[in-house]
Amino acid sequence: MNPDRIFEEFPAPSFRGAQEQALRDVRDAFAAGNDVVLVRAPTGSGKSLLARAIAGCAREIGEVEPSEASGAYYTTPQVSQLDDVATDDLLSDLNVIRGKSNYTCILPNERDTPVNQAPCVRERGYDCSVQHRCPYFSDRAIASNREIAAMTLAYFMQTAGSEVFRKRDVVVIDEAHGLAEWAEMYATIQLGPRTVPFWDELRVPTVDGLDRAARYAENLAQTCERRKDDLLAQDSLSPAEVRERDRLQELIGELDWFVSDYRDPQSPTTWLVDQSEPRASRSGDRGEDDADADEEPGGPLTIKPMDPERYLQHTVWDRGNTFALLSATILNKDAFCRQVGLNPATVALVDVPHTFPVEHRPLYDVTQGKMTYEHRDETVPKIARTIVRIMQTHPDEKGLVHAHSYDIQERLADLLADFGVGDRVRTHTREERDADLEAWKASDDPDVFLSVKMEEALDLKGDLCRWQVLCKAPFLNTGDSRVAHRLEEGQWAWYYRTALRTVIQACGRVVRAPDDHGATYLADSSLLDLFDRAGSDVPDWFAAQVDRMDEPELPPFEPRTALSASRERTPQNGRRDDRDGTASSRRSRRSSRSSPLADVWETDQ
Repeated sequence: MNPDRIFEEFPAPSFRGAQEQALRDVRDAFAAGNDVVLVRAPTGSGKSLLARAIAGCAREIGEVEPSEASGAYYTTPQVSQLDDVATDDLLSDLNVIRGKSNYTCILPNERDTPVNQAPCVRERGYDCSVQHRCPYFSDRAIASNREIAAMTLAYFMQTAGSEVFRKRDVVVIDEAHGLAEWAEMYATIQLGPRTVPFWDELRVPTVDGLDRAARYAENLAQTCERRKDDLLAQDSLSPAEVRERDRLQELIGELDWFVSDYRDPQSPTTWLVDQSEPRASRSGDRGEDDADADEEPGGPLTIKPMDPERYLQHTVWDRGNTFALLSATILNKDAFCRQVGLNPATVALVDVPHTFPVEHRPLYDVTQGKMTYEHRDETVPKIARTIVRIMQTHPDEKGLVHAHSYDIQERLADLLADFGVGDRVRTHTREERDADLEAWKASDDPDVFLSVKMEEALDLKGDLCRWQVLCKAPFLNTGDSRVAHRLEEGQWAWYYRTALRTVIQACGRVVRAPDDHGATYLADSSLLDLFDRAGSDVPDWFAAQVDRMDEPELPPFEPRTALSASRERTPQNGRRDDRDGTASSRRSRRSSRSSPLADVWETDQ
């Protein structure tokens, strides 16, 4: 890597905000001999432009020996982030490659067929006469031969060990704050009717520990191998058989990885296994992989790694010489390094200041009580009434409500409809979330969008959204075995830090430029408690928002005025006097909590 090239590789004609100083700090961090540089850059700092400048510092083919790594990878876990890169003229030399399922075949009778189900993968020995024009193979060839290849983190990890995408000199990971969680998700093995093609033919034993899980995984992998070989022996496969073959190959790799890692005494990975209730008993043949036919039958299995350092070593750290990891919310350097298997001594942290005026990104305290499961029935109606009053305050501006779960979304939608403001409210389903989101964004109406899990990778600049409500502190589900295991070990700092990270990400959705503005309303009182508990990990620029947080003077509850675009807005200053207690008394109550778990216990998805 040649960090001295970082300024000439910056793709924009001029700098804005703190970009020039950020480049100088990144250059110096790499020049000091650090293998990894974390760039903590808040929303609107132009992380993609910084990423391009860093990637451009990679050694080129003519500067290295044939056996040495050259070029760079740009990767991000967010598909939407990659879409933005692909359409940005300043980033046109980031050559994007996606998975086969994102491309369609160009053969005359296959125009609606994804490339991963095209004749070239269905028929043995098929010689495609137009492969040189195939959109997938064309993009892959370009990305593999150009200086900067851009792809999602999932594709990047899947190509570990590939002869096409080999080790490069520089790897840049954007939105890297969730790298450990993404790795855990990718390395998790789901064994059930939706993931094992022949699940209904299996008799699954009761798995009472990891030793038993490893034995079962080994037997299942052998069965998968036999079934895959049977498919490979056929001259032609149907699209369904192609999907089965590819899934079997993936499953074999997952199972082999788990067995190998679990039985390696040097592996740092901790594995957990969860098993659901068994399906109803049935007659029929037992699976030939079942070595314990006399055992009581069990249900679907989930085999989970925790802090999968070895997995990251293979899929990420072995893929480059130097790394830049960018995010607004890498909140604690040492904790992050521990999670992803890095040595903090060879990792530098570069802090980029926030250049958006703090008064343009206000936080407002409209808390109505706790949203933990046992308090939700009481609190949700209060939040729904508060949302109506916020809609009254913003009658002609779009709003976003972070509902956290589909259960909360449904409750709020029903209550808002009962209050008579349903015509201004939109929701989305699991299946149509992207389409519903785009329809709301494209509308000129000042509608309110009740969203689920949209705290990240959402760009609502300008009039796309002027206000948002956080309905619930985004604590992880303590019913998840990974979360429960960490809390049993006392990792409460990690628990609060993870929730804080999501809150900070959410707050950045509605203010995207220095001249943009947007208000964030906090409706769950546990959010205030979270700021207290995770205070040492709050970045200075977000702490400034928290310090300025105030209670807005919302108008009286009059739903009809929430639908009137001509209504004069209510000023958002002063302090509310329609709720019991003052800010100081609430702080006093927060400090008298009995136990951490009592405030954050959560069991719904």
